[in-house]
Amino acid sequence: MKTYIPKVDAIDRKWHVIDVNGKILGRQAAQIARILMGKTKPEYTPFLDCGDFVVVINAEKVRLSTPKKELEKTWHWNTLYPGGHRQTTFGKAINANPERIIRGAVWGMLPKGPLGRKMIKKLKVYRGAAHPHTAQKPDALILK
Repeated sequence: MKTYIPKVDAIDRKWHVIDVNGKILGRQAAQIARILMGKTKPEYTPFLDCGDFVVVINAEKVRLSTPKKELEKTWHWNTLYPGGHRQTTFGKAINANPERIIRGAVWGMLPKGPLGRKMIKKLKVYRGAAHPHTAQKPDALILK
């Protein structure tokens, strides 16, 4: 018996709209990563990009699992200049750029390398509820 491998042209890509209003960041990121990789489809192949497009709305209203984490979680980085240690909290980061927070959480759950970079391009994140993709794609699935 031969193993079925889907052709790249034959992969049917759908659009999923995910509203993250009041949802927990890590759980939503895991669900988004599964859709982007194509693990929700029966023809999933680990070395092919057979996933769907994902539109995330209300990105500024995402939350962490506990209120204490929202106050204490920090990100650290260095600018490689002397005295260039920087840090920010979740509260400041979510107000400044919520799209980056969600994209970073999803990127951590995708495969690294060329395949993962191809998958992350199918993720569209928007701060509010308005986005240009539903009007173009009437078959969009809204996941609650």
